[in-house]
Amino acid sequence: MSELVHATVHDTIATVTLDNPAKMGALSVAAMRQLNAKFKEIGQRQDIHVVILASEGKVFSAGHDLSEVHGADEDAQREIFETCTALMLTIQEIPQPVIAKVHGLATAAGCQLVATCDLAVAGASAQFATPGVRIGLFCSTPMVALSRAVGRKVALRMLLTGEPLVADDALTHGLVSHVASDEDLDTTVHALAEHVAEASAATVSIGKRAFYEQINVSTVEAYEHMSEVMTQNAIMPDAQEGIGAFLEKREPIWQHHKPPKL
Repeated sequence: MSELVHATVHDTIATVTLDNPAKMGALSVAAMRQLNAKFKEIGQRQDIHVVILASEGKVFSAGHDLSEVHGADEDAQREIFETCTALMLTIQEIPQPVIAKVHGLATAAGCQLVATCDLAVAGASAQFATPGVRIGLFCSTPMVALSRAVGRKVALRMLLTGEPLVADDALTHGLVSHVASDEDLDTTVHALAEHVAEASAATVSIGKRAFYEQINVSTVEAYEHMSEVMTQNAIMPDAQEGIGAFLEKREPIWQHHKPPKL
């Protein structure tokens, strides 16, 4: 099996790169499995605090490899979409925030990948689309991430028409968190990653997990659980160090202890 994914680590920031430019960053089953494995591996490392997800080539990702979908039987189709689901869940389950660095097009499952990441920085010329409806394959799994990132009317417009969303509109509607000029995309992403990495990794991990735990439950349930999360967070060494440093007007010295299981 060829290597479709590679990773590098600089200080506390890992960059995971989808390296499949010949197929426009297609998310083949092999590519998704390799991405999933790489994210799981990173998720076990306490020395990595932030992950950047990038892609080689002219576009970020054109989505699923349609040559695998065309002519496949039911079991093979199920394998494709279950593999994709496993990857998306892993990205949200690992403790480190994942930042998508998006250039060119992010379509279908590629758009799903952007919507799934915790943060996303788009180059000014980037575009996002869920065009499956135009070829008879509605973007149902991309819809899960997309509909949780943008408003219903925007999500349905993208899903029902297949028309792309430009970078500035993606920012307005919440699909991405930042837009940079194409020339400044790399520096903007790395500056954001470094800023996030300055915080206590244990605290950031607690916050990421808590965000996804509370986002789709009732307000009462969310407050009940988040009160306990904050209680356990507050007694952690990094929280006490950070509060003490603030009161003493000095920079905190983080221990980055592994957070408790809540």
